[in-house]
Parts: sequence; structure tokens; C-alpha cells
Amino acid sequence: MTASREAVLTALKTVTDPATGTGTDIVASGVMRALNVDNAGAVRFVMEIPPAQAKAYEEAKALAEAALAQVDGVSKVSIVLTGHSERAPPPDLKPQRAAEPSGPQKIPGVDRIIAIASGKGGVGKSTVSANLACALAAQGRRVGLLDADVYGPSQPRMLGVSGRPASPDGKTILPMRNHGVTMMSIGLMTNEDQAVVWRGPMLMGALQQMMTQVQWGALDVLIVDLPPGTGDVQMTLAQKAHVDGAVIVSTPQDVALIDARKGIDMFNQLKVPILGMIENMSTHICTNCGHEEHVFGHGGVASEAEKWGVPLLAEVPLDLQIRLASDGGAPITVSQPDSKQAAAFHAIAKQLIDAGAA
Repeated sequence: MTASREAVLTALKTVTDPATGTGTDIVASGVMRALNVDNAGAVRFVMEIPPAQAKAYEEAKALAEAALAQVDGVSKVSIVLTGHSERAPPPDLKPQRAAEPSGPQKIPGVDRIIAIASGKGGVGKSTVSANLACALAAQGRRVGLLDADVYGPSQPRMLGVSGRPASPDGKTILPMRNHGVTMMSIGLMTNEDQAVVWRGPMLMGALQQMMTQVQWGALDVLIVDLPPGTGDVQMTLAQKAHVDGAVIVSTPQDVALIDARKGIDMFNQLKVPILGMIENMSTHICTNCGHEEHVFGHGGVASEAEKWGVPLLAEVPLDLQIRLASDGGAPITVSQPDSKQAAAFHAIAKQLIDAGAA
């Protein structure tokens, strides 16, 4: 009489699996594999066990052999103990999104970032940015100028730069350079008379590209010419890049100062230090008779700076030569570096260098 498979399984169910700790038998636990009962009554199977518990399973093997010996028709018992390691989890093939850095980050190669801002448009912020960048370069600093005024980019004209920036690999962008200043502007990507009609997300994406994908190289300071007001560009810059300080440009006119206060408050909320204020178009001297007059008032920015406890960096006059130089692509600090019109910008540059801000 040959032993049946059912009789063999019934006998094996009397043997407890020592690894479970719950009294589960070796059949129910799955440790017994590949059971074979041939016509001669030979019983063979494998017990897959954790190697660390080999001693306990030697006892279970002996108990199984003894139980099978009591089964009618079993002529031979062969039990093989085989060790196995824990099965490694399958690899996660889902695309993983790279962790985004939290908080403002340094731009590679750029030592300091100074934002040039204004609460209102038309106060000469871009003129100040271009002249300050050239003045810092003239004093030996490695200077970059980022034209972040996406809707009204004017730095290509002011620095006399034209042509489109190259991209050798389709990812990085090579900036333009003139007057010792490395420069990038959205104005280099569009025609001069073409409007940029973008919503906030596109605006912020363009700014981040100009900050991170442009090969700025090693810079002592990056001047960022911001758009007027307190909008998306200002917030994106302060949240994504480590801005070392901001300079507020305003005319002494009351309506300009109202918006300048809002700009200062914005930077305070964004925890960006105010390096100082500049009163632009402070005074006008007639080129014919030499009479001085204060077209937009006088002293308003000085009193505002005192109120906020920040330095008044300079009072820049309203002067025809400054305007002509900017429109001609060679700022007054480059075209007439020793002129009294350029002196104010050189003085601002020296103050920022002496303060360790540039």
C-alpha cells in the first residue's frame, strides 16, 4: 500500500513552525515547499528557512521525519533545509521629483546680490542701475547686471548691447558683456518694439531661468534692476535668491515717496536689508544761465531715509548729459567718468564697497 498525499500532509500538520511563535504548522506557514510522494512511498520536500533559525528547524525536521514514519506506506523520507535571505523590495520605477531647495539660495559664482528698486516707474531706477554697475566695474569689481524689468527692459539700450545670447547646449545661456559689465535681459530675447504679454507664472519662470541658467561666471556683485512696484518679480527674487540688500530709488516728489515707502515695507517683510536710498532728479541746473531749481522738490528722500534709519547714498541731479549718455549706450560713468554728473554714481559705488555690500 502506497501512502497518499493527503495522509502525508495530515502528518506534517502536526509539526509546528518554530518561526511563527503562534503554533502554526509547517504546512500552513508555507515553510514546506515542493512536496513529492512517489509510487514507492518515498516522501520528499524542501523546508525554506531563515538561516538564523537553522537550529530550531533541525528539531522541526526531526519531528517531521518521526511523524511521517508513522504513516502507512511511507518507505523513505527526504527533507532538505534550504536557507533564504529576506526578499528585497522591487525597485521603485516611478519618476521621482527632485527635492526643491527650501528658502533663498546663492547663485553659483555670485558673491553678493543687490536689488535696485523703486515704488513708482519713471524715477530713473534703470539709469541708476546701469551707471552703478559701470561705476563698480570701474572700481575693480566683477559686476553682473540682471535686467529683471521684464515688461520694460531697457538695459540693452543703456549698455549698448544687441544680438541674442548664445546657448551652447540648449540649457545654459551665455550672457552679453560691455563696459566691463556682464549683462542679461529679456530684452535680448525679443524685438525692441515687441511687448512681453505674460502672466505671473511665466514671469517668475523667466526670472528663475535668468538667475540660474545664465553662466554668470565669478562675480563680486550682481545688480538686479527690478520693475517698479511690489509684485511677483520682487517676491520671486527674494524667495528664490539670497539678496544681500536693496537700494531704493525715488524722486523727492510726494507721490513718488508714497510708493517708495511701500517698497521699503515690502523688503522689510521679505527680510531683505535696505542698503540705502537715492534721491534721483534731485535738482536741475539750467545749461544756459546756470540757475538751479528743484523741479520735483528737494530733500524728500533724505527725510524719508532718516525716518526709516537708512543711509541717503546720493542726490543725483536731473541732467541732460546723463540722459543722452544712457540713450547712446554708454552710461555717463563710462562716457564721461570724470564729469561731475558721474561723480554721484562713483560715490555710491565707493560707499557700497566700503560697507562690504559690493
